Amino acid sequence: MANKKVNEDLLKERAKCNFDVEELTNLLDDGADYTKWRRTLEHNILNVKGLLDVIPEEYLSHKEKYENGIRKSLMMRQALKLYDKESAGRSFEENIRFNFRNSLWSAVMKDISPILLHLQMFMVAIIEQGNDEQREYWAKRAANFEIIGTYAQTELGHGTFIRGLETQATYDEDTEEFVLHSPTLTAYKWWPGGMGHTANHCVVMAQLNIKGKNYGIQPFMVQIRDGETHMPLPGVKVGEVGPKMGFNTVNNGFLGFDNVRIPRDWMLMKNAQVLKDGTFKASPNSKLLYGTMVYIRVIIVNEVSKNLAKATTIAVRYSAIRRQSQPKPGAPEPQIIDYVTQQHKLLIAIATSHAYHFTVRWLWDCFTKISQELKRGEFKNLPELHVLACSMKVTSSADCTALIEKCRLACGGHGYMMSSNLPVLYGVSIATVTYEGENTVLLLQIARSLVKTWDQIYKGHISVSPSMMYLGNRTPLPEWDTSLQGMLKSFERVAKGKVSTSISSLDKYRESGLSPEDAWNKASVQLIAAAEAHARVILLSVYKTEVERRASTLSAPLATVLHQLLEMYYIYWTLEKIGDFLLYTKLTASDVRDLQHRYEDLLEKIRPNAVALVDAFDFRDEILCSTLGAYDGRAYERLMEEALKSPLNAEPVNQSFEKYLKPFMRGKL
Repeated sequence: MANKKVNEDLLKERAKCNFDVEELTNLLDDGADYTKWRRTLEHNILNVKGLLDVIPEEYLSHKEKYENGIRKSLMMRQALKLYDKESAGRSFEENIRFNFRNSLWSAVMKDISPILLHLQMFMVAIIEQGNDEQREYWAKRAANFEIIGTYAQTELGHGTFIRGLETQATYDEDTEEFVLHSPTLTAYKWWPGGMGHTANHCVVMAQLNIKGKNYGIQPFMVQIRDGETHMPLPGVKVGEVGPKMGFNTVNNGFLGFDNVRIPRDWMLMKNAQVLKDGTFKASPNSKLLYGTMVYIRVIIVNEVSKNLAKATTIAVRYSAIRRQSQPKPGAPEPQIIDYVTQQHKLLIAIATSHAYHFTVRWLWDCFTKISQELKRGEFKNLPELHVLACSMKVTSSADCTALIEKCRLACGGHGYMMSSNLPVLYGVSIATVTYEGENTVLLLQIARSLVKTWDQIYKGHISVSPSMMYLGNRTPLPEWDTSLQGMLKSFERVAKGKVSTSISSLDKYRESGLSPEDAWNKASVQLIAAAEAHARVILLSVYKTEVERRASTLSAPLATVLHQLLEMYYIYWTLEKIGDFLLYTKLTASDVRDLQHRYEDLLEKIRPNAVALVDAFDFRDEILCSTLGAYDGRAYERLMEEALKSPLNAEPVNQSFEKYLKPFMRGKL
């Protein structure tokens, strides 16, 4: 891009950079080869005529947004055929990893595609829960878009509590069919993406009943619309749930059944089977059924960290070109990024995006490793995977969403504009806090695992999951250690202290005569705090390990700036949780002052590299979709250009003047 087209302040910011931006981009892309491939793909796809909107999505009606979303989604799939051919030699796992690093879809679909669940959950459910014959039949049809599917689990009345789902699947041995039925309004499936008007098939999670006995939740393939006319099939009640805070092109839907029959072999039977005579063959491990949810939680961590990286890119670039106030009389208005309060808002967002970027790669490796163990019939590490996935889903969705909002606020009034894309990023991100497991419920699940592990440790059991081994540390409390390893050990002490305190409260409530359930409920605020502290330990540990592991392969300047971000992240969270550290470690008032000064020094050191750090995320302008965050820094010009696209500006006088305003002003209305 020619320098004359770029804002002068941004040019000066980029000149301050003291590391190789391309080197960091390659690191974040997992290699220079992928960077090259990604850029080529982005260039080819985003130059397909008609794929990018001429009229911004926000000016369309709800119905028009959906119809436009379908049009673009199918164009996108056609455009990606070349990529599909290039990917043909890779395994399913490799393709998934390759795909979840790609942000191309957000350039085409600002507010999520209506075929997202077909690609991310329907196909994965078939692979993870279907037997060999079912995978051969259904996966091939789904991959070729001969059918379009979604994944129907959450109901009006139940979400995270899967055992409470009400949809019934009753086996009729005379006809060798399952009868699906929604006995109540609250049994209606609610939220599946693409369910409203897009999907013609879905994987439905339902209560299996055979001869009057319940066998728990099982997955069933169900056709819901006619293959030719797309009309709902008899007994199927389906539609869209309506406008939402975000996801308004996803076509989220509802689904109810009135005694709908499906063949016996449409139950996905990799993990459990129903024979012709109604004999039920149980899964070797009931938790195998939740593999799809674990997978999607890994995807959530990746997606929210990507969305935070976008928001941070927008806010940092805008902060570099925005000038405001006059703290020194007679001096020019400074860039707002020169205010330490602005650095405090934004630099931690860069570090947080890195933290989850590296952590999700580690988590994906854990997922694939344990998935291979499950295929061999080894289940010992499945509970650990569940805790890890829950922990990172909770912290990533909460942290990244909060920081996206902080980025929006950091852009002042212009961050309120839809054209900034910050409200859209927030709307998409905030949904992750409550889907695929509401965060409080997941924290309570983590807490149950912590309480169980605590009990095992203090009964002398040696076998403890790696992420919880620190709970067995009985060494005396050490003096405050300012090194990163010392701080990590202090975070472990905090988590252990909170677990211990919450268990003491739990025991006290039990001893007072409360039932175990009531005691748990009364101590639950302390228990989720302990679970959050445990999740924070995992994140800090993995972030540190992954950065230090890569440091030896990087140039000294890049290794230095990555370590500065890591150190700032550690200190930031220490200061955020200062009350916990004063309770459970030997942190003193003097130590706090030292940490504060150290934090401020790090902000000063990182500040010259701020724009370069977000440039290294390497988001094309089409992917950022932001008037404030484009590479050239022409924020004000773009704001005006975008405003002029409003249909209201197509005519100088709107018809409402003659119809309403003029008569009212003349007292004739």
